[in-house]
Amino acid sequence: MLTKSEENYIKAIYQLSENNSGTINTNLLAEQMQTKASSATDMLKKLAEKELVQYAKYQGCSLTEKGQKTALMIIRKHRLWETFLVEKLNFGWEEVHEIAEQLEHIQSNKLTERLDAFLEYPKFDPHGDPIPGPDGKLPTRRSILLSDCEVNEHVVISGVKDGEVEFLAYLNDIGCTLGTELIIRNKFSFDGSLLIELNNKQIQFSAVISKRITVLKKD
Repeated sequence: MLTKSEENYIKAIYQLSENNSGTINTNLLAEQMQTKASSATDMLKKLAEKELVQYAKYQGCSLTEKGQKTALMIIRKHRLWETFLVEKLNFGWEEVHEIAEQLEHIQSNKLTERLDAFLEYPKFDPHGDPIPGPDGKLPTRRSILLSDCEVNEHVVISGVKDGEVEFLAYLNDIGCTLGTELIIRNKFSFDGSLLIELNNKQIQFSAVISKRITVLKKD
């Protein structure tokens, strides 16, 4: 049994490793956890004793195979709960992250598997993120960034790269959610912005926004 704090550290190391090659710097981990480097170091020593991380002083840390699977199971619970909250309790996709952060620490494999079955085994959560299977494998699909699309392409929103509440609420306000169809009407080389046709109206997306949305090309 791991504590809530231990699980949070394991998940944070996994998430940092997705964007950083090699070992994770202790200061970077402390910043992610909003704590002191000394506190992060103490936790890494505990996790190393449990064979969940590899840690060497001044060299940073990385997850062991056991730690990697543990992180994926925490993420699995988190994304299943997000799916449940949106699909069954009608929460908005901008509301569920903090609630799922609490629910992901429930220590019951039976509950997780029954939740998965109740939701009919979803592959992706309400933000388009892949839900790890019980074996830890992540489903994949051929999503690309909206910013990489060409003029006149027809696409469907498959996910977001930014889960900030304000960003998700903005997308809600303009009717831009998972499954929404878009047509790229123009691409401005000056600033990388896009003119998008959305629900029979046109709207301009900045380069910042278009790099935060993933899409699937329509056949």
